[in-house]
Amino acid sequence: MIKIVSVETMRAIEAAADAGGLSYDTMMQQAGRAVANRVLKALAENGPAEQARVTVLIGPGNNGGDGLVAARFIAAESDALVRCYLLKRRDEADPNLQAAREGGLFIANAEDDQRYRVLFNMVASAHLIVDALFGIGLRLPLQGDVQKLLRQVQAALDAEPEQDVSAVVMTPGATAPLLERQRPYVMAVDVPSGLNSDTGELDPLAIPADETVTFIAAKPGQFLFPGAAAVGKLSVAPLAVPQDIEGLKDEQRVLASAEDVRRLLPKRAPGAHKGTFGKALIVAGSVNYTGAPSLSAEACYRIGAGLVTVAAPGPVVAIIGAFLREATWILLPHDMGVASAAAADIIRKELSRYDALLIGPGLGREATTGEMLEGLLQSPAHEQRKRRVIGFGPTPTDSTPAKEATAELPKLVIDADGLFLLSQIDGWPSRLPKDTVLTPHPGEMGQLTGLTVQEVEADRWNLARTKAAEWNAVVLLKGAHTVVAAPDGRLSVLPFKTAALSTAGTGDVLAGMITGLLAQGMDAYDAAVAAGYLHGLAGQIMEEQMGTRAPVAGDLVGFMLPQALALVEPE
Repeated sequence: MIKIVSVETMRAIEAAADAGGLSYDTMMQQAGRAVANRVLKALAENGPAEQARVTVLIGPGNNGGDGLVAARFIAAESDALVRCYLLKRRDEADPNLQAAREGGLFIANAEDDQRYRVLFNMVASAHLIVDALFGIGLRLPLQGDVQKLLRQVQAALDAEPEQDVSAVVMTPGATAPLLERQRPYVMAVDVPSGLNSDTGELDPLAIPADETVTFIAAKPGQFLFPGAAAVGKLSVAPLAVPQDIEGLKDEQRVLASAEDVRRLLPKRAPGAHKGTFGKALIVAGSVNYTGAPSLSAEACYRIGAGLVTVAAPGPVVAIIGAFLREATWILLPHDMGVASAAAADIIRKELSRYDALLIGPGLGREATTGEMLEGLLQSPAHEQRKRRVIGFGPTPTDSTPAKEATAELPKLVIDADGLFLLSQIDGWPSRLPKDTVLTPHPGEMGQLTGLTVQEVEADRWNLARTKAAEWNAVVLLKGAHTVVAAPDGRLSVLPFKTAALSTAGTGDVLAGMITGLLAQGMDAYDAAVAAGYLHGLAGQIMEEQMGTRAPVAGDLVGFMLPQALALVEPE
């Protein structure tokens, strides 16, 4: 399990590891080895290594030491031309510097480089840059000579390389191999230089990475914007630090991974039937939003639910029933095409047949639909208090049975318009069944909390954790690097950020996926994490195959989700 720890905690972990016999020098050797492995892999995948030129930017601290170790391994295990550039002259007694010199590496010093001309040429002519300038201890803003040096690095990265005719006329959209890229590939050591590892603050002169190799655990700033945009693909090298070490074992913030999801997904026994995999009820749709229930229902099926029923107003069923062939239907009473308050009784009479319930996609925000939601969330005690005595009938007491129509809700997901309607109900958190899953985007989270979108985005992790505990619900706060928080303080961060998911309907797909996993018996927090991960992975695949402009939600649920499942759960 990949933990996410602060800079302070990481330093404590390293100190504990050193005290336990895993020395700082050994950890540096392992870190450099991990970086070298990623560089060698990139070179092997993208062209003949003998043609490659690798420039390693070396900072004054431990991050620079990691870079020297990596440079030595790369040079020893490939035919690449490896050159090192030192920001500050290092002690000649430094064993890693000595090893680099003994390995025959070219080493330049910034102090000897007038106007950083050598630096410019080393960066501009490189196929791959290893950024080992600054690690997790960096303080912003960058100042003085460091600013000048990084400004030159930026200029060199953006310099136009010489092109031959074949490069100019290559097929538009074709992926250029590493050795044909117009900009060097940047591999950051631990964090991109210029990124605050705790806050995600990013210096204007920071070096954006194509890939980052971090050590022992992930860092918060790698997932918080604007810094998250500079991280690129993230790899976590655990080194030889034991997972039960102080500072790491008790950390509740984790980065979700394919291995976690593979372990969580329900098994599919060959002798199973549709009842084995649960029944889901989706209360969704209105005359203006007819696509939402079909996206949620199909996603619910795609994730493995055995039977999916859609409860929707009659006009909605008439529109989508023909092409959503696998679903069964409950026709709800409606008012001009939106579910009316009377629909609550219809739904409640059916609840005992279902293992999971989704409320919200495309419901609309009309008052009568809000009354329906409030009716569904009535507890027996609350409903008993609402009863009125007619004529000379007896006064209700605590022993008076609640209405027969009141049924216990199955595992519940509330999404989209359902969240807006929920926010209009007084005391709504007390109405939710235990472990309800709420799936707001930042605007809906603002509606639930009374905060602005900017305030929500400024403190996503803490807000999700605080509200999950306060509401006794699982909160999945959507966005780049979606977070999932449990009432007990656990927090999972999803490793995906892609504009391919920034299109209408993708949230309906996610809500259906969570509901489908709940129907199969999964715990609410696990279902939200697993569905969120698969949703993000499907979005990443969609970006790779279609770009970020063309995809629609139907592509996600119909084509990309099956591919994501195949990758995480190979046969």
